[in-house]
Amino acid sequence: MFTPQGPSLRELAVQALSSVERGYDLLAPKFDHTPFRTPDSVLDAVERALSAMGPFDHGLDLCCGTGAGMGVLSAVCRESVTGVDISAGMLAVGREQEPPSGESGESAQSGPRVDWVRGDALALPFGSVFDLVVSFGAFGHFLPREFPELFGQVHSVLRPGGRFAFPLPAPAPPSSPWYWALLGFDGAMRVRNAVWRPPFVMYYRPFRLGDVRRELERAGFDVELYALPEFGRRRDGSPRCRMVVATRGDG
Repeated sequence: MFTPQGPSLRELAVQALSSVERGYDLLAPKFDHTPFRTPDSVLDAVERALSAMGPFDHGLDLCCGTGAGMGVLSAVCRESVTGVDISAGMLAVGREQEPPSGESGESAQSGPRVDWVRGDALALPFGSVFDLVVSFGAFGHFLPREFPELFGQVHSVLRPGGRFAFPLPAPAPPSSPWYWALLGFDGAMRVRNAVWRPPFVMYYRPFRLGDVRRELERAGFDVELYALPEFGRRRDGSPRCRMVVATRGDG
């Protein structure tokens, strides 16, 4: 898809007619060559913002996929970095890749311990052991009714004072071609899920800042927003991309 190394249209069609787990198992070997991987520009911006807040000891990449966000955690966490994902195929690719070692080129042994864990984001297999949880590009796999459960799970694996951070781009305006492209994509997915089983949950539009902030606060988080200046501002002065930082209180 878009590159010779990416999946073909036929491969994408087979993946789209599978479950989320099976679809990503099939996509995993070529995932990093698709537009679905979080761009390095976003990863770098989040890393810079988190570096100003850290360092942290133990980090979790929620729905880590092949591990694009694991490098961010390895740069800001001192003790351990854990990636959790429901797709065994995505985790296998992540394990096979060279462990992140940061910009300094130091060996993996000098950085945090790296672990890959197969698990469901709605039933995380951890206690309250993390100082930082991040996630990149995964929230479209959860329906709005699942946000309370999802954020409750993240709250449960953070230590008091721990932070849950993720980038959130501003929605495209109706004048943008991206607005209509995403609207069409979500519409096609709704039709697909209405006529085909198992469902493949992937919607771009329902994860909106107002709803997300409200559900995070209901889950017990204090929420702050940080503009990511690398992406500039829209005509109305609002940031094109923010980092949401939700902090678990001491209670």
